[in-house]
Amino acid sequence: MSGASLLLVDDDVDLLRLLSMRLTAAGYRVSTAETVQAALAQLAVSTPQLVISDVRLPDGDGLALFGEIRARLPALPVILLTAHGTIPDAVDATSRGVFGYLTKPFDSKVLLDKVRQALSVSAATPEAGDEAWRSDIVSHSSAMSELLGEAKLIAASDASVLIRGESGTGKELLARAIHKASPRAAKPFVAINCGAIPEALLESELFGHVKGAFTGAVNHHRGLFQAADGGTLFLDEIGDMPLALQVKLLRVLQERAVRPVGSSESVPIDVRILSATHRDLDAAMADGEFREDLYYRLNVVALTLPPLAERREDIPLLANHLLQRLAEKYAKQLNGFAPDALEALSTAAWPGNVRQLFNAIEQVCALCTASIVPLALVQRALRQPSAEVLSYAEAKRRFELDYLTRLLKLSDGNVADAAKLADRNRTEFYRLLQKHGLNAAMFRGANDGVAD
Repeated sequence: MSGASLLLVDDDVDLLRLLSMRLTAAGYRVSTAETVQAALAQLAVSTPQLVISDVRLPDGDGLALFGEIRARLPALPVILLTAHGTIPDAVDATSRGVFGYLTKPFDSKVLLDKVRQALSVSAATPEAGDEAWRSDIVSHSSAMSELLGEAKLIAASDASVLIRGESGTGKELLARAIHKASPRAAKPFVAINCGAIPEALLESELFGHVKGAFTGAVNHHRGLFQAADGGTLFLDEIGDMPLALQVKLLRVLQERAVRPVGSSESVPIDVRILSATHRDLDAAMADGEFREDLYYRLNVVALTLPPLAERREDIPLLANHLLQRLAEKYAKQLNGFAPDALEALSTAAWPGNVRQLFNAIEQVCALCTASIVPLALVQRALRQPSAEVLSYAEAKRRFELDYLTRLLKLSDGNVADAAKLADRNRTEFYRLLQKHGLNAAMFRGANDGVAD
């Protein structure tokens, strides 16, 4: 399986470089990690087809890493690299499911043979690549895991699915994932935003038209239903579809045929419908803006994507994934976020959800000049003034200092007058001045010459 992706884990930098060169020369795509935690971080972002790990690592061992992989990705094969003293551990590991082990030093041919064997067994395993259908959805939160489990089950059927969720939560990504996991995966996936196309054009886009059907119709045009024949049609923002078109869409779903604009003949179609909306369709039906019969046709199964604020554990994972993706676009070497920058991302409100996060990370990538993204750039992308990230104690200290300074200026350094303005007794006011290192005498005469 030349071209397969491999993850190498070893704290010996020289050996890591040598193995990478050998495997890359053999046509494999190689990524590396020097610790258990670094390996797990990479596995959270993307899944290789094979892991090769040393048994002894600085923050744990290859057996602990194997245990984590076994729990998360049971079909992913693992090869352990061992010194003579750790052979018993490796032999024991093979009984627990490790594909095999190599004893250092080893011949390149032996390594490549073992890699080929592991990949051939992996390719023959039914579970292998089981997550490929959802590879574009980066997540490890329980809320998303539950949702994706439901989506995988639903994908096997031909039922219409209504995907609900706020703008920017990734409704089209979920629709594409359902299509990839379905029996229609080899056929087209066609998406249209029903709210982005004028009503006069939407009917023609969906159902097609014949030549001469209207001014400007100089050729026959196959609509999106015909383009998606055999596959999946995704109707995004279905709640914005005009009522007149809702009637025609309902007829298409009932008859499984479309009639192009200007034609007297219907064309049979075989299309699975996935739709999405951020609108409250129950309220739209109550207001007469959405047809109830169409709603029940589309809403055979409903899935609701949680907003980003309800799956905050995904934010660091998403942020780092997007950073690496966008760093390639901007040809920059970016290694991650400073801890306080990642904390700011994780605690932000994100009303625009994943789409807003993507835009923020893109801005950060465009402006960053260091290998680690600093807090200041994240604050700028979030449009946060620096005061918003002050601790309460620091904000209070700054306010008190500024307030006392202004009072002393107004009272020309007279403590009794300043205390009276603050509605505090003189003793308490002196304590505040002492706390902030202020001397009232410094402000006497401060108003001289201010005005004639």
